[in-house]
Amino acid sequence: MSQNLKENTCDEHVFDELFRAHSKDLHNFLYYKFGAEYNPGDVVQDAFVKLWNNCQKVIPAKARSFLFTVANNQMLNEIARHKTVLNYRNEKPSVQTSESPQYIMEGNEYMERLQKAIESLTEEQRVTLLMNRIEGKKHQEIADMLGISRKAVEKRIYTALNILKEKVGKI
Repeated sequence: MSQNLKENTCDEHVFDELFRAHSKDLHNFLYYKFGAEYNPGDVVQDAFVKLWNNCQKVIPAKARSFLFTVANNQMLNEIARHKTVLNYRNEKPSVQTSESPQYIMEGNEYMERLQKAIESLTEEQRVTLLMNRIEGKKHQEIADMLGISRKAVEKRIYTALNILKEKVGKI
């Protein structure tokens, strides 16, 4: 089967374009879904290595799906090996402030409630909400990345926000 240059993932220029187009989105997806604990940057690199090793089998049009599937499966395998629960850690800055101790304490309590509320969301709700609110992706972009409808994205975000509002309350 003859392939033209645009359909050859083994071409360095095409592979470079794929890396530039998908590496950041893949990293953010893994970070939001699994946290920083499992080194999403390393998994992104491994996924691209597997794409390069299978470049004859994967056409550029299917490369994004291949990368996301490989990276997601690798993360799930890592979690299964370690049998750990996803933990979000809140690193406290070592900066002195002129704010009152009560204000700082209330802020810390609010952040703890918010983190616990985010952790209590389903994986689908958490990933969708963080991609929208933190990364600033539009509903259609998220739908395309996750392979679901735009209405499903809207429902996940709406439900997640209602859960957060109920559990955390207003500032």
